[in-house]
Formats: sequence, structure tokens, C-alpha cells
Amino acid sequence: QVQLAEFGGGSVQVGESLTLSCNASKYYEAYCMGWFRQTSGKKREAVASIDSDGNTIYAPSVKGRATVSRDDAKNVLYLQLNNLKPEDTAIYYCAADASGFCSNSPTPPPPDWYTDWGQGTQITVAS
Repeated sequence: QVQLAEFGGGSVQVGESLTLSCNASKYYEAYCMGWFRQTSGKKREAVASIDSDGNTIYAPSVKGRATVSRDDAKNVLYLQLNNLKPEDTAIYYCAADASGFCSNSPTPPPPDWYTDWGQGTQITVAS
């Protein structure tokens, strides 16, 4: 099991950028890592994933505006979001799965693929 902690959320204006980070408690190079977001009353939505080989998958809602990356030497996962929109407002979570493999599909794995979760960080985009 790995403990995860997200940082970097905040309040921004439409069109601005933000980079979230997720610190892992231990070496996680072999893990599939993902970012999710959730708003009140809605299901948790997969945003992006990155596998142990650095292969990335993005949800259509953020494709072209998001970059997921990992620094395995520092045990840190990142999510850069550009050109933020009001609909990006949500709590963002990082997640980990020890299998290392994420998905062969064009969309990131669903929440039940992952075993470990952070507590989340809020992004609010004001119009």
C-alpha cells in the first residue's frame, strides 16, 4: 500500500494554468498512477493516467490541455492543466495501482482499477 497526498490546488481565473502534485510515501516506479476529479453529487471522473513506462492516457474533456508526468526519483506525480475552464472546478485526486499497467483503451482506467487514493485537492476556476 502507498500513501498519497495531493498539493497545488487553488482558485484561478478562466484560461490560467495550474500544476498539481501528488507525493507518494514510497518508491512507486512500477505503479500505474492516475488523476481523477469529482464534484458534489457526481461520480468520480478519470482525468489521466500514466503507466510504469510513461505511457499516458487522457480523458476527452482535458485532452490537449492536460499533461500528466511522473518523477520516480522523487516519488511525485504531476498534473498540469492549461486553459482552465469553469467546468474544471472539482476536487482532484491521485490514485495508484501496483500492477504497473493502466489500460489499452483510449480512456483512462476507472476508479475501481486503483487501490490507493489521496485525500484530494480543490481546484476552483472562476469565470
